[in-house]
Formats: sequence, structure tokens, C-alpha cells
Amino acid sequence: MEIGILTIFPEVFETALDFSMIKIAREKNAVSFNVVNIRDFAVDKHKKTDDVPFGGLEGMVMSIEPVYKAIESVKGKLGSEGKKIRIVLLSASGRKLTQKKLEEYSKLDGLVLICGRYEGVDERVLEFIDEEICIGDYILSGGEFAACVIIEGVIRLLPGVLGNADSAINESFVNGILDYPHYTRPREFMGLKVPEVLTSGNHKEIEKWRRKQALARTYKNRPELLENIKLTKEDKKNLEDLKDERSS
Repeated sequence: MEIGILTIFPEVFETALDFSMIKIAREKNAVSFNVVNIRDFAVDKHKKTDDVPFGGLEGMVMSIEPVYKAIESVKGKLGSEGKKIRIVLLSASGRKLTQKKLEEYSKLDGLVLICGRYEGVDERVLEFIDEEICIGDYILSGGEFAACVIIEGVIRLLPGVLGNADSAINESFVNGILDYPHYTRPREFMGLKVPEVLTSGNHKEIEKWRRKQALARTYKNRPELLENIKLTKEDKKNLEDLKDERSS
């Protein structure tokens, strides 16, 4: 997979793309990066990429021309016609990032991430991209760290990157709910013990426990997720038990 990153702060990615899972993916040739400095396409001698907004509001807006030229430059480097490529603007106005969206991206041949700055990018950029994505309901100064979130989320889904492929299957949000609790040695720490079921060797009971705990965690922290998944009879009973415990 090829990932293009359009930014006015390319130095952010010098270290960010050279550690942990991202470094492993590069070494395995599962991914390559093309970091493009939008300033290289500025039309004035000062390499300026922003200007005052029409209408007289406060702040600055990224100009369309250097962004457009940067998009065209990276598109030409992503390969031949027929490849599946998505151009994404990181924007607080975009649709919220989900695990499902990361899975979509992981099946692409190429992904272009545009890191917005200032008050945003000239609205005409929407004519040259495929979608806007927001990583959460909060504001950052720019899209660089949002891009890192997407890159990390996509790369771990690429074939051969994770040491254990099942790890990606059993994580939070993959099955529509949060992950179950995890424990490792020692069995007891400062009086806190690992649940006995996990050391019982009874795999059927362990799976039942994990499902119940995942539902409990979701009910506590992200109850809205439960509205979008298909619950078994046992799931429904477990949730009723949880509600009864809360109300008692």
C-alpha cells in the first residue's frame, strides 16, 4: 500500500513513520510513504500557503492552489490507472472515523491524507478529494496527528503486519462492541487476583466470560454501540442482569 501525506509540517512524520508497527510494515514492504510539503507548491517567494478569508472573519484559510498542486503531484506518484486510491481531507467538519472506515482504507492500493491547518482549507478543495474525515468530536490545530491515527489504524490491518492475525479480529469495535478485559502474570498483585475462569482451562466458559465482560464494558462506557449490533438471547439476558445490578 502507498500512503501520501500532504502537510506544511513534514518534520512531524520524520519520527512518526519510523517506529513500532509502522516501521515493521515498512520493513516488510507492506507500505510505503510519500510525504509532500505543500509549501513546495506555494505561488509566492515566501512559500505562503494561507490567506485571509473572504467575508472578514478571524483566522486564516489554506489556499486552494498549493493544495491542489500537491494533490496532483502525489496522485501521479501513486501508480498506474486502475489502482484503488482514496483522497482524504482531515477536517473537523468530516465524518467521524470508525473501525469500519479503517478496514475500507486497508483494502486500497493508495491513500492520500491531506493535513488541514488554520481555520481549514478553501472549500473548493472538496472538488478534488473523495471525503472528509474527523477522528473525534474535538479540535486540533491541524491534521498531522489525525493522519498518524489513521496510518496506525490502517497499517495494523494490512496482511502480514501483525504477528498474530487473530489480534486484529478480536479487538474493540471489530465486532461492534468494546474489547473484553485482559490479564497476564502474576496471578495476584497487591491482593488483586486474575479471575479464576481465565486459569480454569475451560475454553467454553472463558469465551462466555469474555463476551459477558465485553458487553458489560460496552454498556458502561459506550452504550450507544449496543443499538447497532445483533444480540443473542444470552447477550440480552446478560444485559438485563447488568441493568438489574445497576438499579439495585
